[in-house]
Amino acid sequence: MTLILLALLIAVAFEFINGFHDTANAIATSVSTKVLTPRQAIVLAAFSNLLGAMAGVSVATTIGKGLVDTAFVTPQTLFCALIGAVLWNLLTWWLGLPSSSSHALIGGLCGATLASARNQWSVIHWAVRNPASGRLEGLWPKVVAPMFTSPVMGVFLGFLVMLALFLLLYRLRPSTINRVFGKLQIASAAFMGFSHGTNDAQKTMGIMALILFSGTQGGAFDHLPAALAFLHTPEFKIAFWIKLLCALTMAAGTTMGGWRIIRTLGHKMVRLQPIHGFAAEATAATIIQIGSHWGIPLSTTHVISASIMGVGATKRLSAVKWGIVGRMVWAWVLTIPVTAMLGYGLERLMLLFG
Repeated sequence: MTLILLALLIAVAFEFINGFHDTANAIATSVSTKVLTPRQAIVLAAFSNLLGAMAGVSVATTIGKGLVDTAFVTPQTLFCALIGAVLWNLLTWWLGLPSSSSHALIGGLCGATLASARNQWSVIHWAVRNPASGRLEGLWPKVVAPMFTSPVMGVFLGFLVMLALFLLLYRLRPSTINRVFGKLQIASAAFMGFSHGTNDAQKTMGIMALILFSGTQGGAFDHLPAALAFLHTPEFKIAFWIKLLCALTMAAGTTMGGWRIIRTLGHKMVRLQPIHGFAAEATAATIIQIGSHWGIPLSTTHVISASIMGVGATKRLSAVKWGIVGRMVWAWVLTIPVTAMLGYGLERLMLLFG
């Protein structure tokens, strides 16, 4: 019981860290273009994240029961997965690298479950056809393939959107464009925050629901007092209190900011004006919304970073600081393998020492 409560506490801590780690990605362009002050951007992001986190559970369901065999998932497994993800998130935050909290959590979950199953690789749902929908689900179609396709879409669509805006507005004076898109970027920033909430907040919801489900299956809640009966979860479901707790926690984390990552995305990678910020945010938010609809746990970090690259490339290719991009790509590539190894190693240690 103690480990279950500790795992839930770590899950809440992960959501809080996600709030200031990944939400920085959502508000970076608005701050760097000076459309919003840091304080205004944080308030807007916190509110829009809160609303987005309360909308839907498709991504939470994918995380909770679509990637690994839940028969081998225990509260201890999830505890190790979360610790691995938190360690990686804190390291990349300290280095100012916009890595993916989503992929950190998924990597930790897969690695810890593999260790819990004593190296039975079949516990990882790589690609499984859903008999009800006929669609492929699992790690490959829901995580690995989108990890590559969503940034490509971000670059390509960001470039096209920015190009279209140039062609439509090239006769207008720069001062007019900045004034108009300064206002429009507030809307695109809110849309970006909402999209972040619909996707990222749900990942922790899925983990918390899985903690309670595995604890119930293991009999940990058989003798709970009436006041704690809500923890008893005989079937996997996302309770309203879990949604509300995750939404409020992410909003609270957002208020902490994430200025190291904001500097990387909004200043170091490419210099942005309001029209560029609008194009990048609108592109990224649309892609994330599509992913949320299909239950795909996309990386907000990957999508907004790629969209900024695509938008910046319309100036000229040299406008994008490719050295910074290279460091980010390494963080993207390493996140799942590193967190999987961390989750695996922590779970093996727990099993070894009982």
